[in-house]
Parts: sequence; structure tokens; C-alpha cells
Amino acid sequence: MPTLSEKLKALGVKIGAEGIKPPSKTPKYPIESVVEGMDINTPFGNAFVIEEIYNCDPRSRDIPLEFTASFGNISTWIGDPNIDRFRPENFTFLDTETSGLAGGTGTYAFLIGIGKFNKQGFALSQFFLRDPFEEPAQLAAVLGALDNTKVLVTYNGKSFDVPLLNTRFITNGEPPPLISQSHIDLLHLARRLWRDRLESRTLGSIEKNILGTDRTGEDVPGWMVPSIYFDYLKTGDARPLKNVLYHNAMDIISLATLLNHISKILDDPYGGSITEGVDLISIGKIYEGMGEVDAAAECFARGLEQDIPQHIRKQVVFRWSIMEKRRSNYDRSMQLWRHAAEDQEIYAHEELAKVFEHKLKDYSQAIYWTELAISILESPGFSHLDRTLWISKFEHRLNRLQNKTNRFKDS
Repeated sequence: MPTLSEKLKALGVKIGAEGIKPPSKTPKYPIESVVEGMDINTPFGNAFVIEEIYNCDPRSRDIPLEFTASFGNISTWIGDPNIDRFRPENFTFLDTETSGLAGGTGTYAFLIGIGKFNKQGFALSQFFLRDPFEEPAQLAAVLGALDNTKVLVTYNGKSFDVPLLNTRFITNGEPPPLISQSHIDLLHLARRLWRDRLESRTLGSIEKNILGTDRTGEDVPGWMVPSIYFDYLKTGDARPLKNVLYHNAMDIISLATLLNHISKILDDPYGGSITEGVDLISIGKIYEGMGEVDAAAECFARGLEQDIPQHIRKQVVFRWSIMEKRRSNYDRSMQLWRHAAEDQEIYAHEELAKVFEHKLKDYSQAIYWTELAISILESPGFSHLDRTLWISKFEHRLNRLQNKTNRFKDS
């Protein structure tokens, strides 16, 4: 059955940039003179690709490019059990460099980087758009590289790279190829893991602060990439694009090393890869979200043993105590609430009063925690807003408890 592009061609409709004449002048510094690459012949003409094999991260020989842990926890967190069933060669690491940062139908993916594992190592292919008229050929070559992809790995790819590439295929009259694959967007995991510790969760920040790698002076900031490409189109000078190619290559290599790192720490948070208590707590939150409450409790306990910011410590004690309450582990909950009460956390006083009143039927202790909460609320240093929100609840509870106590004495 003919594709949409074939039907349109039969009608004489031009597809995408096909038919646009290349520049009449030969560039003084074409991309072929800047980097070693080759032309791939496609039904739409030639596409230019740069290929290289890596066995370790070039920024650190101590970081091999391989998978050393399972993806069971990542599969569970994403909600896609298929991910843990595929082999390394079924994973495709994708990153694009574009003519604009906002996306949209007028934005080209002038550099499409694809990394895949094979028998030789980690194979990186970069498909470069020498001129917009070559886009159909570039996309056809990329389609071949996506063959056998079962799991797509990106960084913000769900919001940017994948919709953009699918749009480029549709614009050129072809069905979008990135639809049915499993997808690991590492940005979402990075945010969950390190938002309490790192101000920035850009891939560059994760590389430096988590993976311990740093880029060389060859790198170029992402915001400069579109202007460098437009300058190339105007001048024909491809020399500055070498920095863009490096930027793209490091992004893709970082996807592989970061995926391996995250899979390892989710499999074994205590194996020595984690030195920050805040990170242990973040992993505990991920475990809790997956329903692994015992593993979550262990992470929370170990994280609280370390030096962490006070506001995070309070948040974790609250979260852990409620988690234990939900599974009726009141001994642990009460231990945590007593700890929080020492910091004058009002919710802890309320929870303790509830347990003593309704579970243990110890009205004197329930009154004790209720009166203690009221005294804290009435102290000069307590905020007026919190006092207004809480005081009536505790006064109502105290009246009820006193009535219960009186009835018990009368009987």
C-alpha cells in the first residue's frame, strides 16, 4: 500500500524541503572538512552521518558504557513492565539539536544523535542536516537507525525531542515513528531524585554533581546552538559546528551513564554510590510511591541518621509517620510523632492525642498532648494563622476528652 508521501508525489505535491535547490556556492568549510563522516544513500538522496564507537565515557575512563544493574525498579516506577525484559541492544538513546528551542512545525532537528549498544560497544550516530532540502534523506536515515528500538531513553524527550521528530516526519508526509516504544525520560527521574539537593537539574548539572564528569572547552551552551546553525547556513562555515557535535555526543553518552547510575542506586541504595542523606530520602520517596514501604522506611531511617537540612528532616518525619500509620505500625508512628513534638510540630500532638484517645483509650495521655498543643499555640512566638487554624480543633478535643473522663469517673 503506497505511503502518504508516495500518494502526494503522484499528485505532483512537493513534500517538506524536497525540490529546494542547494546553495549555488560551494561552502569554504563544509562539514566534511571539519569532521569525519559519510553519506548514506536513501530513496530521498544522501544523508550525512558521523559515527563513533565508545567503550567508556571519554570524560572519565572510570565510567564504562554498559548496564550493570536491572531496570526492575525503573520499570515499576514508570509503570511499564516491558522495560526490564529487553536486552541492551533494544535501547536507543536519543537527543536532538534544533533550529529553535520552542519547537513547533517550523523547527528543524538539524542534528539527530542516536546511541545504541552493539557487539563493538556504544555506537553513536549523528545525523547532520547540511541543508534543509536534505531533511527527507536525513529522516529516512534516522528511521533506519531506529530499527529494533524497544526502549527510548531521553532527557526531556517526552516534552521536546519526540514530539518534534514526529512532527518533522508528519510534515514530510511520513507516519511518526516514535509512538509505540517504551520511554524512559530521565529528566523526570532526575527531578525526583535530586530536586531537594540541586538547584538545577539540567543534564550538565547532573553530569557534574552526580556523575562526577565535566565537559571540556569544546562544549557550547545549548542556548547558542540554533544561532550557530543559522550562521552556518548563511556563511557555509561548518567549523563552529564541531562544538555542537561534541555537545550532542556528550548529551547522549550522559544518557547511557545516567541510566546505569540511576538503575544501580535504585537497586542498591547502600552500595556506596550514595553519600548524601537527602538522596537516600529521595529514593525512599520513590520506593514509597512504588508501594515498597519496608524499603522506603529503611531509606528514611538511614537518611535521618545523616546531616540533612532541618526543613527536609521535618518533612521526612511527617511523611514516614503517616506512612507507618497507614499500615497500622503505631509503635513506629508514635516514636516519630514524639520526635516531631519535641520540635513543637502541632500535627504530632494531634496524632498522639488521637492514638491515646481512640486506640489506647488512655484519656489522661490524650489530654496531656492536647493541653500541650494548646499551650504551644497560645505562646507568643506561634504564628497567628496557625493558631487560628488549630486552636478550635484542640479546644473541642479537650472538651470531649474531659467529658469522657468525667463520665468514666461517675461510672
